[in-house]
Amino acid sequence: MADLFGKWKEALSRTRKSTFGQIATFLGASEINDATWDELETLLLQADVGLETATDLIDSLRNTIKQQGITKSNEFDTIIRTELEKHLLTPPPIDFGTQKPAVILLVGVNGSGKTTTAAKLGKWFANQSHTVLLGAADTYRAAAVDQLAVWADRLKLPIIFGQPNADPGSVAFDAVQSAISRKFDILLIDTAGRLHTRFNLMEELKKVSRVVSKALPGAPHATWLVIDATTGQNALLQSKAFKEAVKVDGIILAKLDTSAKGGMAFAIQKELGLPILFAGLGEAVDDLQPFSAESFVNGILGK
Repeated sequence: MADLFGKWKEALSRTRKSTFGQIATFLGASEINDATWDELETLLLQADVGLETATDLIDSLRNTIKQQGITKSNEFDTIIRTELEKHLLTPPPIDFGTQKPAVILLVGVNGSGKTTTAAKLGKWFANQSHTVLLGAADTYRAAAVDQLAVWADRLKLPIIFGQPNADPGSVAFDAVQSAISRKFDILLIDTAGRLHTRFNLMEELKKVSRVVSKALPGAPHATWLVIDATTGQNALLQSKAFKEAVKVDGIILAKLDTSAKGGMAFAIQKELGLPILFAGLGEAVDDLQPFSAESFVNGILGK
């Protein structure tokens, strides 16, 4: 457990040093007054939590401070940690019950870290004693297929892929059929990265989802959006577009260890109501970890 917290603390060091660390330092022994709240709001906005989340946090903190009769800013370190955790949704258990195969569609923009995340997720599920098949439906980028194939070989995970420039829907369909016939527990389909502003590409993503549903009624059983944590508030626009297109039901924050904008996690959950399921804490295959609100908050504030 200590090693795991160390991972979170190290991964969030940039976010902590750039903004949230200032909040921890700010909680000194000064009297709480209007200037205190103004400064705290400014720091929260600089931390990329978003205006709505910052306002909600300030209002909640004001009420709690008043109810408990706290007058010194150094007395509400625990309170601000608790309030920050409250603004992060508890991720649901990753459990598909008796559904086999459970088909998971991974979507996201170019460069979000989606293909690497697919491989790491495969390893995570394998560690949970599930049999896993990878589907390489990013057929427009030969490097993506090659990259996933290298990961699959390294992790000893089977993979289904088509020819370069093959129809992504046909590859996804073949992957589902293979997962059914070979009785895999989990099928992870890596889709082509696309800009959320490109209508035709988003329509094609909808098609992939429909094809998967035809291959196995009820699939995909989950659609997870992989977001590059370094993009900050821009990730919010991406999330909205993908959620509308393919009913995204969970977020994976990739590259959290290289980002100083970890505060965007609060904005995503506030405005979209989507839980963060996993976080990328480093480059190693085991650095993709289930999201923990407590570990995240302690990591950005320091403990």
